[in-house]
Amino acid sequence: MKNNMEDIDKLIKDTLTQEEAKFYDELEEQNVLGMIFGLFKGKNKWLLVMMNIVTVVFFVLFIYCLVQFFKMEDTRDMLAWGLGAVLFMLGVSMLKVFAWMQMDKNAIMRELKRLELQISSLSGKLSD
Repeated sequence: MKNNMEDIDKLIKDTLTQEEAKFYDELEEQNVLGMIFGLFKGKNKWLLVMMNIVTVVFFVLFIYCLVQFFKMEDTRDMLAWGLGAVLFMLGVSMLKVFAWMQMDKNAIMRELKRLELQISSLSGKLSD
């Protein structure tokens, strides 16, 4: 299967102009670190920076609540600090899920661009 995909990629690159081939190479599949750093490019990079700041703040507050939970002797106070810890960890989890969804969206958009490029290459070949 891998050999077949390499053949298709080679065929597509042969039909593209030099600029289109360079653009096609930029659309290659990324590793996890590339996908994470890719979040901080584009129009919504400010949003992801703010979300990461909020995530760090929530995590620090989670640790604080956890420490306070283990210091308490009264059950009611333990419940309050435990609930705070759970809520802050839930906030961290939700923000991380959002970031992973954005990474998935970027990967899907990259694949759609590859498809568009392949279709335009094929249509140019058919019109010749």
